[in-house]
This record gives sequence, C-alpha cells and structure tokens, in this order.
Amino acid sequence: MKIGLHISNFTWPDGAPRIGSTLAGIAAAADDAGFERISVMDHVWQIGVHGPPELEMLEAYTTLGFLAAHTHRAKLLTLVTGVTYRDPGLLAKAVTTLDVLSGGRAILGIGAAWNAEESAGLGLRFPPTAERFERLEETLRICRQMFDGDETAFAGKHYRLDRLLNSPLPLSRPGPPILIGGGGEKKTLLLVAKYADACNLFPTPELQHKLDVLKRHCDTVGRDYAEIEKTVLYRFTDDVSEMVEEARRFAAMGISVLHGGVREPWESRRFEIFRDELVPALEAL
Repeated sequence: MKIGLHISNFTWPDGAPRIGSTLAGIAAAADDAGFERISVMDHVWQIGVHGPPELEMLEAYTTLGFLAAHTHRAKLLTLVTGVTYRDPGLLAKAVTTLDVLSGGRAILGIGAAWNAEESAGLGLRFPPTAERFERLEETLRICRQMFDGDETAFAGKHYRLDRLLNSPLPLSRPGPPILIGGGGEKKTLLLVAKYADACNLFPTPELQHKLDVLKRHCDTVGRDYAEIEKTVLYRFTDDVSEMVEEARRFAAMGISVLHGGVREPWESRRFEIFRDELVPALEAL
C-alpha cells in the first residue's frame, strides 16, 4: 500500500508572501517521509468544500513544476485536470515538460471538469456534459499518441491537430501514466477501462460497486482489470493504528494507493508519524 499527499488549500499562516517557501517545505517533508506521490487540484478558484472562491489558489502545472524542483522521489500530478481548461496538445506538452524536468515523475491526472462557476468567471470553455466527455476521450487519445511520439495528424469531432510533434519525448516509457478521476459508471469508468493506467475513486459505501463496474467494463473492452491501479481519496489522521486498519480494508478491495490531505501540513513534524510509523506499517500490506 502506497500513500499520496493531496494539497488542496494554500491559505496558510503568513499569507501569500510565504506560500512558496511553505509549499517547498511541505513537499520536501512529504518526499522524505515516503509519500509516493504529491498532487494539487486543477482549479483556478478555491472550491466550496475548502472555502469561498476568494481564498488562495495556484495554477496547477506551474505549481507542479515548482514541486519538481523541491522533491526527488515523489510522482507529481493533478487530482485532476479539467479537460476543458487546456487544449490537448498543450496539455500533453505540459505533462511531458513536467516529466522531463522531474526525471520521469509525472502522472497525467484528468477528468471531465465540473466547475462551471470558475470557468464562467475566467472565460474558460465549459460545454455541456456530453461534449466534455467527448472532449475527454479525444484528449486521452491525443495525449497517448503524443507520449508515444506518433506525429500522425489527428482529426476528431472537437480537435484537429495537424502534426503531433512532441520533442523531447517524456522520460517515462511508454509515457507518463494516465489517471482518470471520478466514478461515473456509464462514461468515466468505461474510459478508465479503455485508456487509463489508474483511477481515483471516493471512499463511499459504493466503492466496491464502482470497482465491480470497472471490472465489467474491462471485460467488455478486453482489458486486464488487474493492470489498472486503483487509488482512493483519503484524509490522513494522527491515529496510525486506525489508518493501518483502514488501509488493510482498502487493500482487500484491490486499492493500492491512499491519497489525501494532511492536517496543518506546514508543520513539518506532522510528517514524522508517516516516516517513522505509517509507511513502514503499510509496506507490509
């Protein structure tokens, strides 16, 4: 069982002038503590579950580039990129750049997008749901093709690219892993089965059902269900025994990564419990 740190709130002590140094310290502490990956949200305004939109929020890929310079081991990703926020050619280039500069540690986390309010506020494209999923599938195909180094032109319903040149290619081979976030049974999990290396799900009572649906989609498209990494959103606490017990329950369902937030992460001592107790315990699962 592996753990990942999700950083979703930048409203920290000392305000904006210290966000950079605080973030660098959090990333370094998580990296040293054994977090296998670090993620940020791909939002331009703060979302309601964390507070009002006026709270501090950083652009995702600029932030991941910063994190690459302050970590050595952890994989880096968004949880997850809204497909409509960047055209796919630029997105593939951004993820490739992150992969090259981080020494092959990028993951493409992606989903169909949902925040109409921030999109309207900053003039970002936000078409109806059906179109967003069509764009998501085309983007997955384009990114995979660009990661592979296939320059063949792409002509889809929503995107047309004349030459998919991507130089340099990602260091990760065959390319940065693709993680799709969300548990929609008809569309999202089908796209996971068809295109993704990993999925991220919510730890609700429906989790096992979602995994069963994904397995049926894999059977339908001829995909090995076992080769898809299953990750789940999680909220870390200070109770190691409780976290180990929950990790054991998730592991029995086939989940291999617990990925979530840490309370007051700017306090570096928060990560000592992970380094000294939780990570060693989880290695045995």
